[in-house]
Parts: sequence; structure tokens; C-alpha cells
Amino acid sequence: MNRELLQRLMEAVKAGEIEPEAACDRLKHLPFEDLGYAKVDHHRSVRTGMPEVIYAEGKTTDQVAGIFASLAASGVNVLATRSNQEHFAAVLRVEPRAVFHERSRCITLSQAATPSGIGTVGIVCAGTSDLPVAEEARVTAELMGNRVELLADVGVAGLHRLLAQRLRLQEASVLIVCAGMEGALPSVVGGLVAVPVIAVPTSVGYGASFGGLAALLGMLNSCSPNVSVVNIDNGFGAAYIATLINRINRSKGM
Repeated sequence: MNRELLQRLMEAVKAGEIEPEAACDRLKHLPFEDLGYAKVDHHRSVRTGMPEVIYAEGKTTDQVAGIFASLAASGVNVLATRSNQEHFAAVLRVEPRAVFHERSRCITLSQAATPSGIGTVGIVCAGTSDLPVAEEARVTAELMGNRVELLADVGVAGLHRLLAQRLRLQEASVLIVCAGMEGALPSVVGGLVAVPVIAVPTSVGYGASFGGLAALLGMLNSCSPNVSVVNIDNGFGAAYIATLINRINRSKGM
């Protein structure tokens, strides 16, 4: 249950539209619901502004479906990352409104209004092979209420492609930059803009890229001081941080 729904419930009790006992029934799973295999944190959106997210990889189809159904019943938007078609088939049986985003491997349910940032979250990826990570960031950021613009295949091997998008980059309030190989793109983007750049190393590359480790180390050593770094392939984490930055901008009227 998110803060808006909680406030609405309290107002309904105050107005006499809902009996206190019925309200207690709705609140009985706060702060968490114990499913045996998972303790679903229904209080998280009240504390942090955004609901718990399901990391589906390593979970059974029934576990993902059970957690998804529990979150959906509380009225929040639901996101499951690192999911597959089998997870989605199980989720559909308990929540037919769910949507599978194949490229990003995300399952979503959009059912609640979310606070929006004042600006645009720009997502940039170096090559087409980086798109799955960039798409995970896009799906996450959009579900969390952001206006999102994705620029694909603008890596440093063809720098003119990136420079041609310079004005669009400068219009974003925060940027997420996904790149594999040597991970140079975030540093270049950081030198073109006056906003935070969240770098996402991807596991794309030949043997000496070490599954994204080379890109991670390159980004951590960026000479652009406005660049911060999340873990390898963590498009979700980058989008979450970008959402917080965008919401802070809104609260300050920037």
C-alpha cells in the first residue's frame, strides 16, 4: 500500500465511508506479509516512496507469482526484474493485467499514480547489444513515474553519432549511460552535460572485458566528476537512483 492509498483510506474512515474494522482488514499486512518463502514488504512505499521490487532470477515461478499477487493486491505498481516467459505465465494466472517486456526481462503492473519528476530521465546506450540493460532502466524509470527518452547505439567508436544528440542530452535532468567493452561512454557524456550521469557497465565484450569488469573499472576511474557508477548490468538500480534525483528536483522546483 503506497502513501497515497494509505492517506485515502484514512480519509475514508474519517468521513465514515469505511468502517474501522474494514480498514484494519486492509492494513493487516502492514508492515509485511509472510508468505513462508518471502516476507513481502508492504510498508516500503510508505517509508521510501516506492514499493518493493521482485528480483525474479533464482526464484521459482510460483514464488514470483505469489509475491507479484501479494504486491498487486496492495494497490501499488509492481515490477519484477530478471524474469522469463515461465515466470510471466505463472504471474498471468494470478494477475491477468501484467505485461511482459521481453527485451528487458521485466514483468510490470501499472495500477497506481506515482509522483513524477520535473524533468526527463535520459537513457543512453553505447551499442545495440547494450539495449537489454538500457531497456531494464527504461521500463523501471517509466513505471516509477518518469518521462524517459532513450538514445541507442551512440558509442564512442562513432563519436559523431553521440555529438549529433548533444542538445537532447543537455535537456535531460539526469542521465543513465549503459556501455560495455572499455566503458568509455559515460566519461564522454559527462563532459557534455551539467547534470548527474549514472554509469551502468554492461557485460558486453570480448574475453578481456571479463564480463563487464573492465567497463566497471573504467567507469570508476572516470575523469568526469559528475559520473557515478552502479553494478554490472544493473539498469534497475540506475533507474531507481535517477528517479530519486528527478523527484528531488521536483520538490525543489528546479
